[in-house]
Amino acid sequence: MASDLCPLLGLDHLEFFVGNARQAAAFYSHSFGFCVVAYQGLETGNRKATSYVAKQGDVRFVFSSAMTADHPIAQSVAKHGDTIAIIAFEVADAEQAYRFATSRGAVGAIPPTYQQDEHGVLSYAAVHAYGDVLIKFVDRKNYRDNFAPGFVPRQMSLTQSVGITHVDHIVGNVEQGAMDYWVEFFVKTLGFDVRMHFDDHAISTEYSALMSKVLENGGKVILNINEPAEGRRKSQIQEYLDFHDGPGVQHLGLATNDIVHTVRQLKAAGIEFLAIPKTYYEGLGDWVHDVDIPLEQLAELGILVDRDEDGYLLQLFTKPLGDRPTLFFEIIERHGCRGFGAGNFKSLFVALEREQAARGNL
Repeated sequence: MASDLCPLLGLDHLEFFVGNARQAAAFYSHSFGFCVVAYQGLETGNRKATSYVAKQGDVRFVFSSAMTADHPIAQSVAKHGDTIAIIAFEVADAEQAYRFATSRGAVGAIPPTYQQDEHGVLSYAAVHAYGDVLIKFVDRKNYRDNFAPGFVPRQMSLTQSVGITHVDHIVGNVEQGAMDYWVEFFVKTLGFDVRMHFDDHAISTEYSALMSKVLENGGKVILNINEPAEGRRKSQIQEYLDFHDGPGVQHLGLATNDIVHTVRQLKAAGIEFLAIPKTYYEGLGDWVHDVDIPLEQLAELGILVDRDEDGYLLQLFTKPLGDRPTLFFEIIERHGCRGFGAGNFKSLFVALEREQAARGNL
């Protein structure tokens, strides 16, 4: 398999570049159940940027903001708004992963770097991906008990988990005509395999359409890449590209083992989800025969159901999490199904277009 060429041990963390790291950490702590575990900033000797590390299950988010207007993080926020700027993978050897990727065409962003403190030696490197996103390689085999050198333990408040267990998938949006380029990039430089392809016939409405490919590395990391397709009006992908000012991470699929509990907790914390028409549930029929959740409860919470030959999945999508209609989250619970809700694309697009119309962007 191609993934044997550049084996990824899993997702290490996702780093958000934001306008105010402290407030972002507080939001994700209060609203999504993340627990802040580490910090670096002025008090730790970093005069350039502030970062908070937050965890829940196997998910680790880093929220970083700049101290000065000329810092790259500040420039990113001015251009994109709050965004996921770094996708960090854990690898067995960061330097080897970097050398492999750059030898096959990736453009280096951070050369192999080694940092040491009382917890050991952490090594990392990074290459450029679509838009301004960086792919970072992190080697933790000689580093224990801390996020990274320069960080100190920090807990902002005691937060109750909402049941998020891991990142199921990461979805990136690229400009029209660029999807195949970036698919080839991940296959050639990072050892991904193409697992699934959806064309504009599968993902379309009367007004708009998109195309998408699903990539996988060793069954541990799943990346989806979308591009807009021709439609009568602006697609949700093009809306993202316009307001994000270029390609980037559109959404994360966050997995849970109890979607009802997770969604109830999120709604109680004020998180808003896309409204799904009641007619969707009237047409489910036998689709829910082996789903443990009553149909009435699915309709109450706006949870979508899809299935394939391996089982079924439950999913729903938040509204955009910031002022710009860019980044959002998907909450997903899998029961064998390895798909991404293809049976729900029509209903989801209608819901998304309703939100676009309310924003004046359809």
